[in-house]
Amino acid sequence: MRYDLVIFDNDGVLVDSEPISNRLLAAYLTELGHPTSYEDSIRDYMGSAMHRVHDLVLERTGQRLPDDFDDVFHGRVFAAFERELEAMPGAVDVLEKLAADGVPYCVASSGSHERIRVGHRKTGLDRWFGEQQIFSSEDVGRGKPAPDLFLYAAERMGVAPERCVVVEDSPLGVRAAVAAGMDVYGFTAVTPAAKLAGATQLFSDMCELAGLLG
Repeated sequence: MRYDLVIFDNDGVLVDSEPISNRLLAAYLTELGHPTSYEDSIRDYMGSAMHRVHDLVLERTGQRLPDDFDDVFHGRVFAAFERELEAMPGAVDVLEKLAADGVPYCVASSGSHERIRVGHRKTGLDRWFGEQQIFSSEDVGRGKPAPDLFLYAAERMGVAPERCVVVEDSPLGVRAAVAAGMDVYGFTAVTPAAKLAGATQLFSDMCELAGLLG
C-alpha cells in the first residue's frame, strides 16, 4: 500500500537516543531514591512523555519527583546528546527516498519540541524537517499510548488516519498508532518483536523500511 503520510517516531527511530536517555533516566531516578535499572527504564518509560515518569513514581511510592526534575533531566540528556548522539543508521536514506518520491512525512514524538530539535541539529536531520513537520506530545497534552498525538499530526498534515503509516519502536507507540486507526511498522532494533504485538509489519534494519513503504 502506498501511504499519503509517513509519521516517524523520533527517539530510537530517527535518532539513536534511547540508550542515552534511558541510561540517564535510570541513574537520576536511582539518585533520587527510586532504584531503577536501565532495563526498568526501557520497560516502563521508553516511548512515553515525561508525565508518565511522574505518574508511575507517584503511584508506586506515594512520593512526587522534585519540581525541577524535568529541567535537570533534560539538561543532562541534551549535554549527552551533544557528546554522543547519532542518527539511526539508514534513517537519512529513507528520508531521501521519501523526498525523492514526493511522499509527505513528519515526526510525532513524546519528547518536547526542544528535545527533537536538539537531536536533529546534532545529527544533521534538521535539514529534513521544517517546523510544520514536527509534532510533540506538548501539542496535545496526552502522550502515547493515547492516540491524540498521531491524530493531531495527521490532521495538521491534512491526511486521513487510514491513509497514514506510523514508524515506531516502542510498545506504547504501537498501541497509540493502532488506537488512531493507522497502520504501524514496528522497528525491532531495540525492542523485541514480541513486545510490538499489534504492528502491521515488523522490521529490524532501517534499510528494510523503504521497501515496506513501497
